[in-house]
Amino acid sequence: MGSDFAGKRVAVLGAGKMGGILLKALLEKGLLSPQATVATVQHEERARALGQRLNVPVGTDNAAAVRGADIIFVCVKPQVVQEVIEQIRPNISNKQLIISVAASVPTSQIEKALGREVPVVRAMPNTPCVLGCGMTGICKGKFADTSHLETACALFSVVGKTVVVDEKHMDAVTGLSASGPAYIYIILESLAEAGVKLGLPRDIATLLAAQTTLGAATVVLETGDHPACSTAGERAGERVRAIVRVSRWSLGFARARTPVLH
Repeated sequence: MGSDFAGKRVAVLGAGKMGGILLKALLEKGLLSPQATVATVQHEERARALGQRLNVPVGTDNAAAVRGADIIFVCVKPQVVQEVIEQIRPNISNKQLIISVAASVPTSQIEKALGREVPVVRAMPNTPCVLGCGMTGICKGKFADTSHLETACALFSVVGKTVVVDEKHMDAVTGLSASGPAYIYIILESLAEAGVKLGLPRDIATLLAAQTTLGAATVVLETGDHPACSTAGERAGERVRAIVRVSRWSLGFARARTPVLH
């Protein structure tokens, strides 16, 4: 299928938070044409509002939305994926590509529910996609090939970076990059809180913490160095003293804020 989307018809099932982010970005970047794009949501009122805002047809009928679509995004909650696949199954053929962003739903479950050899790609984006700086892990199902992966990567590259993995690694991707922003926010908040405790105004402490986090991440991405190697050029004495002082405040705060996983 590749990455040429001219004339391709796309259906986004479940244009809620992540589905809405993808739909808006793909339309704004010109990868999708409003005339060849449809979306669905759960409620009529939401459908009218979203349709007016994005200038695309938005309804509540999933089965109708997928008719004639070349690419179908399944962006509904994991617990309703089975129900949605059963709704659209009569209108699906093996010439269509299904891209699922439902967390923890394996491609085999979707393939089984469809009952035919339809290419399925599974993707796990994260919330920074809303600003075009997200991270998406992508894998293919049994009937998808390299061209289907290329299509998915081209679509998700609009909202950030992509990486292709074997499906056995997708749960790890979910835990690391999909859930990771929540932990980074805790670290960022902890650093800012430490700055406040040391006398900085909160807005300045937050700016310092956020830009420092962004800068450190950029260094790792641009250089390819291990994070531990990126500290080698800093002044060791000052770094140690700063870490000791700030950690007295930030680490205790982070422990209090970190969720316990069972």
